[in-house]
Amino acid sequence: MKYTQLGRTGLKVSRLVLGTMNFGPQTTEADSHTIMDAALGAGLNFFDTANVYGWGENKGRTEEIIGSWFAKGGDRRDKVVLATKVYGNMAADGEVWPNHDKLSALNIRRAVDASLKRLRTDYIDLYQFHHIDRNTPVEEIWQAIDVLIAQGKILYAGSSNFPGWKIAQTNETARRLGSYGLVSEQCLYNLAERRAEMEVIPAAREYGLGVIPWSPLHGGLLGGVIRKESEGGRRSAGRSADALADTSVREKVQAYEDLLDKHGLAPGEVALAWLLTRPGVTGPIVGPRTADQLASALRALELELPEELLKELDAIFPGPGPSPEAFAW
Repeated sequence: MKYTQLGRTGLKVSRLVLGTMNFGPQTTEADSHTIMDAALGAGLNFFDTANVYGWGENKGRTEEIIGSWFAKGGDRRDKVVLATKVYGNMAADGEVWPNHDKLSALNIRRAVDASLKRLRTDYIDLYQFHHIDRNTPVEEIWQAIDVLIAQGKILYAGSSNFPGWKIAQTNETARRLGSYGLVSEQCLYNLAERRAEMEVIPAAREYGLGVIPWSPLHGGLLGGVIRKESEGGRRSAGRSADALADTSVREKVQAYEDLLDKHGLAPGEVALAWLLTRPGVTGPIVGPRTADQLASALRALELELPEELLKELDAIFPGPGPSPEAFAW
Protein backbone atom coordinates (compact mmCIF):
# COMPACT_ATOMS: atom_id res chain seq x y z
CA MET A 1 0.00 0.00 0.00
CA LYS A 2 1.15 3.53 -0.77
CA TYR A 3 0.64 6.30 1.79
CA THR A 4 0.75 10.07 1.77
CA GLN A 5 0.20 12.96 4.18
CA LEU A 6 -3.34 14.28 4.48
CA GLY A 7 -2.90 17.83 3.27
CA ARG A 8 -0.61 19.87 5.50
CA THR A 9 -1.06 17.52 8.47
CA GLY A 10 1.33 14.92 9.80
CA LEU A 11 -1.36 12.25 9.37
CA LYS A 12 -0.45 9.40 7.01
CA VAL A 13 -3.28 7.92 4.98
CA SER A 14 -3.56 5.35 2.20
CA ARG A 15 -3.80 6.59 -1.38
CA LEU A 16 -7.17 4.90 -1.72
CA VAL A 17 -10.05 5.73 0.62
CA LEU A 18 -12.62 3.08 1.49
CA GLY A 19 -16.05 4.56 0.90
CA THR A 20 -18.82 2.89 2.88
CA MET A 21 -22.01 4.39 1.40
CA ASN A 22 -23.12 0.98 0.11
CA PHE A 23 -22.81 -0.66 3.53
CA GLY A 24 -26.38 -1.33 4.61
CA PRO A 25 -28.37 -0.21 1.56
CA GLN A 26 -26.64 -2.59 -0.90
CA THR A 27 -24.13 -4.63 1.09
CA THR A 28 -25.05 -6.76 4.09
CA GLU A 29 -23.39 -6.25 7.45
CA ALA A 30 -21.46 -9.53 7.11
CA ASP A 31 -20.22 -8.68 3.61
CA SER A 32 -19.36 -5.14 4.75
CA HIS A 33 -17.20 -6.62 7.51
CA THR A 34 -15.50 -8.87 4.96
CA ILE A 35 -14.71 -5.88 2.74
CA MET A 36 -13.33 -3.87 5.66
CA ASP A 37 -11.16 -6.80 6.76
CA ALA A 38 -9.84 -7.15 3.21
CA ALA A 39 -9.16 -3.42 2.96
CA LEU A 40 -7.27 -3.35 6.25
CA GLY A 41 -5.41 -6.50 5.27
CA ALA A 42 -4.23 -4.74 2.11
CA GLY A 43 -3.01 -1.78 4.17
CA LEU A 44 -5.86 0.56 3.27
CA ASN A 45 -6.25 2.60 6.46
CA PHE A 46 -8.51 5.54 5.45
CA PHE A 47 -12.25 4.85 5.85
CA ASP A 48 -14.93 7.39 4.94
CA THR A 49 -18.59 7.49 5.96
CA ALA A 50 -21.35 9.97 6.89
CA ASN A 51 -24.02 10.12 9.55
CA VAL A 52 -26.81 10.04 6.93
CA TYR A 53 -25.56 6.91 5.13
CA GLY A 54 -28.13 4.16 5.25
CA TRP A 55 -30.60 6.81 4.08
CA GLY A 56 -34.27 7.38 4.84
CA GLU A 57 -35.54 5.48 7.83
CA ASN A 58 -32.18 3.65 7.97
CA LYS A 59 -29.94 6.72 8.16
CA GLY A 60 -27.13 6.04 10.59
CA ARG A 61 -27.09 2.35 9.69
CA THR A 62 -23.73 2.55 7.88
CA GLU A 63 -22.01 4.03 10.93
CA GLU A 64 -23.55 1.24 13.02
CA ILE A 65 -22.09 -1.40 10.70
CA ILE A 66 -18.63 0.17 11.00
CA GLY A 67 -19.10 0.31 14.77
CA SER A 68 -19.95 -3.38 14.99
CA TRP A 69 -16.79 -4.11 12.96
CA PHE A 70 -14.66 -2.03 15.35
CA ALA A 71 -16.24 -3.93 18.25
CA LYS A 72 -14.66 -7.15 16.98
CA GLY A 73 -11.34 -5.84 18.27
CA GLY A 74 -8.00 -6.87 16.82
CA ASP A 75 -6.77 -3.25 16.82
CA ARG A 76 -9.25 -2.45 14.05
CA ARG A 77 -10.03 1.01 15.40
CA ASP A 78 -6.41 1.88 16.14
CA LYS A 79 -5.35 1.01 12.58
CA VAL A 80 -8.06 3.06 10.86
CA VAL A 81 -8.12 6.77 10.08
CA LEU A 82 -11.87 7.32 10.44
CA ALA A 83 -13.73 10.08 8.62
CA THR A 84 -17.42 10.87 8.91
CA LYS A 85 -19.63 13.84 8.02
CA VAL A 86 -22.25 16.16 9.46
CA TYR A 87 -24.94 18.27 7.75
CA GLY A 88 -27.88 16.06 6.71
CA ASN A 89 -31.08 15.96 8.74
CA MET A 90 -30.97 13.18 11.31
CA ALA A 91 -34.41 13.72 12.88
CA ALA A 92 -36.61 10.63 12.99
CA ASP A 93 -37.83 9.80 9.49
CA GLY A 94 -40.87 11.85 8.53
CA GLU A 95 -40.38 14.38 11.33
CA VAL A 96 -39.80 18.04 10.64
CA TRP A 97 -37.97 19.54 13.59
CA PRO A 98 -35.42 22.37 13.78
CA ASN A 99 -31.74 22.03 14.74
CA HIS A 100 -31.29 18.45 13.57
CA ASP A 101 -29.31 19.36 10.48
CA LYS A 102 -26.70 21.74 9.05
CA LEU A 103 -23.82 23.29 10.99
CA SER A 104 -25.13 25.14 14.01
CA ALA A 105 -23.07 24.62 17.16
CA LEU A 106 -26.05 22.77 18.62
CA ASN A 107 -26.37 20.32 15.73
CA ILE A 108 -22.61 19.75 15.48
CA ARG A 109 -22.51 18.85 19.18
CA ARG A 110 -25.54 16.59 18.88
CA ALA A 111 -24.34 14.94 15.66
CA VAL A 112 -20.84 14.17 16.95
CA ASP A 113 -22.14 12.44 20.05
CA ALA A 114 -24.61 10.40 18.00
CA SER A 115 -21.93 9.36 15.49
CA LEU A 116 -19.53 8.36 18.26
CA LYS A 117 -22.23 6.14 19.75
CA ARG A 118 -23.06 4.46 16.44
CA LEU A 119 -19.38 4.04 15.54
CA ARG A 120 -18.53 2.64 19.00
CA THR A 121 -15.49 4.83 19.33
CA ASP A 122 -14.49 7.75 21.53
CA TYR A 123 -12.98 9.91 18.78
CA ILE A 124 -13.27 10.68 15.06
CA ASP A 125 -10.08 11.39 13.15
CA LEU A 126 -11.58 13.59 10.43
CA TYR A 127 -14.92 15.33 10.93
CA GLN A 128 -16.22 16.73 7.64
CA PHE A 129 -18.85 19.31 6.80
CA HIS A 130 -20.96 17.55 4.14
CA HIS A 131 -22.11 20.80 2.53
CA ILE A 132 -21.84 24.54 3.04
CA ASP A 133 -24.29 26.09 5.51
CA ARG A 134 -25.33 29.48 4.17
CA ASN A 135 -27.01 30.53 7.43
CA THR A 136 -24.50 29.63 10.15
CA PRO A 137 -21.58 32.04 10.70
CA VAL A 138 -18.18 30.44 10.13
CA GLU A 139 -17.09 31.77 13.53
CA GLU A 140 -19.80 29.67 15.20
CA ILE A 141 -18.72 26.56 13.33
CA TRP A 142 -15.10 26.94 14.40
CA GLN A 143 -16.13 27.62 17.99
CA ALA A 144 -17.98 24.29 18.01
CA ILE A 145 -15.10 22.43 16.31
CA ASP A 146 -12.46 23.84 18.68
CA VAL A 147 -14.52 22.67 21.66
CA LEU A 148 -14.74 19.15 20.19
CA ILE A 149 -10.99 19.08 19.54
CA ALA A 150 -10.32 20.21 23.12
CA GLN A 151 -12.65 17.46 24.36
CA GLY A 152 -10.77 14.87 22.27
CA LYS A 153 -13.87 13.91 20.29
CA ILE A 154 -12.38 14.87 16.92
CA LEU A 155 -8.83 15.48 15.69
CA TYR A 156 -9.22 17.32 12.37
CA ALA A 157 -11.94 19.08 10.39
CA GLY A 158 -12.54 18.83 6.66
CA SER A 159 -15.04 20.01 4.07
CA SER A 160 -17.03 18.33 1.35
CA ASN A 161 -18.68 19.91 -1.70
CA PHE A 162 -17.26 23.35 -0.85
CA PRO A 163 -16.62 25.89 -3.61
CA GLY A 164 -13.21 27.51 -3.76
CA TRP A 165 -14.37 30.78 -2.21
CA LYS A 166 -15.86 28.97 0.78
CA ILE A 167 -12.62 27.07 1.39
CA ALA A 168 -10.81 30.42 1.43
CA GLN A 169 -13.38 32.10 3.69
CA THR A 170 -13.46 29.16 6.11
CA ASN A 171 -9.71 28.94 6.48
CA GLU A 172 -9.15 32.69 6.66
CA THR A 173 -11.70 32.81 9.48
CA ALA A 174 -9.90 29.93 11.21
CA ARG A 175 -6.60 31.78 10.87
CA ARG A 176 -8.11 34.92 12.45
CA LEU A 177 -9.53 32.89 15.34
CA GLY A 178 -6.36 30.89 15.91
CA SER A 179 -8.01 27.64 14.79
CA TYR A 180 -6.21 25.05 12.68
CA GLY A 181 -8.72 25.19 9.83
CA LEU A 182 -9.82 22.69 7.21
CA VAL A 183 -7.31 19.98 6.31
CA SER A 184 -9.19 18.28 3.46
CA GLU A 185 -11.83 18.82 0.79
CA GLN A 186 -13.94 15.96 -0.53
CA CYS A 187 -15.24 16.89 -3.98
CA LEU A 188 -16.74 15.44 -7.14
CA TYR A 189 -13.74 14.91 -9.42
CA ASN A 190 -12.97 12.40 -12.15
CA LEU A 191 -11.94 12.20 -15.81
CA ALA A 192 -15.43 13.05 -17.02
CA GLU A 193 -16.11 15.77 -14.42
CA ARG A 194 -13.13 18.11 -14.07
CA ARG A 195 -14.69 21.43 -13.05
CA ALA A 196 -13.01 21.14 -9.65
CA GLU A 197 -9.75 21.99 -11.44
CA MET A 198 -10.97 25.55 -12.01
CA GLU A 199 -11.07 26.82 -8.42
CA VAL A 200 -11.74 24.09 -5.83
CA ILE A 201 -8.46 22.21 -6.21
CA PRO A 202 -6.32 25.38 -6.53
CA ALA A 203 -7.92 26.73 -3.34
CA ALA A 204 -7.36 23.42 -1.56
CA ARG A 205 -3.70 23.35 -2.56
CA GLU A 206 -3.17 26.98 -1.56
CA TYR A 207 -4.54 26.34 1.92
CA GLY A 208 -2.90 22.94 2.40
CA LEU A 209 -6.00 20.78 2.09
CA GLY A 210 -5.78 17.22 0.84
CA VAL A 211 -8.20 16.59 -2.03
CA ILE A 212 -10.38 13.47 -1.70
CA PRO A 213 -12.34 12.86 -4.92
CA TRP A 214 -15.70 11.16 -4.66
CA SER A 215 -17.41 9.28 -7.53
CA PRO A 216 -14.09 8.53 -9.26
CA LEU A 217 -15.91 6.38 -11.86
CA HIS A 218 -18.61 9.04 -12.32
CA GLY A 219 -21.44 6.80 -11.25
CA GLY A 220 -20.05 3.85 -13.24
CA LEU A 221 -19.65 5.77 -16.49
CA LEU A 222 -15.87 5.24 -16.46
CA GLY A 223 -16.01 1.60 -15.37
CA GLY A 224 -16.43 -0.03 -18.79
CA VAL A 225 -20.18 0.43 -18.89
CA ILE A 226 -20.59 0.11 -22.68
CA ARG A 227 -18.46 -3.02 -22.83
CA LYS A 228 -20.48 -4.57 -20.01
CA GLU A 229 -23.71 -3.83 -21.86
CA SER A 230 -22.42 -5.38 -25.09
CA GLU A 231 -21.32 -8.50 -23.20
CA GLY A 232 -24.79 -8.90 -21.71
CA GLY A 233 -23.74 -7.83 -18.26
CA ARG A 234 -25.37 -5.40 -15.87
CA ARG A 235 -26.93 -2.51 -17.76
CA SER A 236 -26.19 1.04 -16.74
CA ALA A 237 -28.67 2.76 -14.47
CA GLY A 238 -29.17 6.09 -12.73
CA ARG A 239 -26.66 8.83 -13.51
CA SER A 240 -24.70 6.56 -15.85
CA ALA A 241 -27.74 5.66 -17.97
CA ASP A 242 -28.88 9.29 -18.13
CA ALA A 243 -25.43 10.40 -19.28
CA LEU A 244 -25.19 7.71 -21.98
CA ALA A 245 -28.48 8.88 -23.43
CA ASP A 246 -26.54 11.94 -24.62
CA THR A 247 -24.90 10.95 -27.93
CA SER A 248 -21.85 13.15 -27.41
CA VAL A 249 -21.22 11.62 -23.98
CA ARG A 250 -21.65 8.09 -25.31
CA GLU A 251 -19.13 8.81 -28.07
CA LYS A 252 -16.57 9.99 -25.53
CA VAL A 253 -17.10 6.96 -23.30
CA GLN A 254 -16.82 4.66 -26.32
CA ALA A 255 -13.56 6.37 -27.35
CA TYR A 256 -12.30 5.96 -23.78
CA GLU A 257 -13.09 2.25 -23.70
CA ASP A 258 -11.63 1.70 -27.20
CA LEU A 259 -8.41 3.43 -26.16
CA LEU A 260 -8.00 1.26 -23.08
CA ASP A 261 -8.86 -1.88 -25.02
CA LYS A 262 -5.95 -1.02 -27.30
CA HIS A 263 -3.66 -0.81 -24.25
CA GLY A 264 -5.15 -3.89 -22.57
CA LEU A 265 -6.23 -1.90 -19.52
CA ALA A 266 -9.38 -2.00 -17.37
CA PRO A 267 -11.35 1.27 -17.57
CA GLY A 268 -12.22 1.46 -13.89
CA GLU A 269 -8.63 0.89 -12.81
CA VAL A 270 -7.35 3.54 -15.22
CA ALA A 271 -9.92 6.08 -13.95
CA LEU A 272 -8.57 5.59 -10.43
CA ALA A 273 -4.94 5.59 -11.52
CA TRP A 274 -5.50 8.86 -13.44
CA LEU A 275 -6.74 10.56 -10.27
CA LEU A 276 -3.63 9.38 -8.44
CA THR A 277 -1.54 11.37 -10.96
CA ARG A 278 -3.41 14.63 -10.32
CA PRO A 279 -1.75 17.40 -8.28
CA GLY A 280 -3.17 17.82 -4.80
CA VAL A 281 -5.09 14.53 -4.74
CA THR A 282 -4.67 12.55 -1.52
CA GLY A 283 -6.67 9.57 -2.74
CA PRO A 284 -10.00 8.82 -4.42
CA ILE A 285 -12.88 7.24 -2.55
CA VAL A 286 -13.78 3.76 -3.76
CA GLY A 287 -17.15 2.37 -2.71
CA PRO A 288 -17.07 -1.39 -3.33
CA ARG A 289 -20.23 -3.44 -3.00
CA THR A 290 -18.19 -6.66 -3.07
CA ALA A 291 -14.71 -7.87 -2.17
CA ASP A 292 -13.97 -8.38 -5.91
CA GLN A 293 -14.65 -4.71 -6.59
CA LEU A 294 -12.24 -3.78 -3.81
CA ALA A 295 -9.55 -6.03 -5.33
CA SER A 296 -9.99 -4.27 -8.69
CA ALA A 297 -9.61 -0.87 -7.06
CA LEU A 298 -6.44 -1.95 -5.27
CA ARG A 299 -4.88 -2.94 -8.61
CA ALA A 300 -5.08 0.70 -9.68
CA LEU A 301 -2.33 1.50 -7.18
CA GLU A 302 0.12 -0.52 -9.24
CA LEU A 303 -0.70 1.12 -12.57
CA GLU A 304 1.83 3.50 -14.06
CA LEU A 305 0.15 5.49 -16.81
CA PRO A 306 2.62 6.56 -19.55
CA GLU A 307 2.70 10.20 -20.58
CA GLU A 308 1.35 9.42 -24.03
CA LEU A 309 -1.71 7.69 -22.54
CA LEU A 310 -2.32 10.64 -20.22
CA LYS A 311 -2.31 12.94 -23.24
CA GLU A 312 -4.77 10.68 -25.05
CA LEU A 313 -7.07 10.70 -22.02
CA ASP A 314 -6.90 14.49 -21.92
CA ALA A 315 -7.87 14.58 -25.58
CA ILE A 316 -11.04 12.59 -24.86
CA PHE A 317 -11.91 14.33 -21.58
CA PRO A 318 -10.26 17.76 -21.67
CA GLY A 319 -10.23 19.70 -18.43
CA PRO A 320 -11.60 23.26 -18.24
CA GLY A 321 -8.26 24.74 -17.25
CA PRO A 322 -7.69 27.06 -14.31
CA SER A 323 -9.81 30.07 -13.42
CA PRO A 324 -10.14 32.76 -14.76
CA GLU A 325 -8.70 31.55 -18.06
CA ALA A 326 -11.39 28.84 -18.21
CA PHE A 327 -14.05 31.47 -18.75
CA ALA A 328 -12.17 34.71 -19.45
CA TRP A 329 -8.60 35.52 -20.50
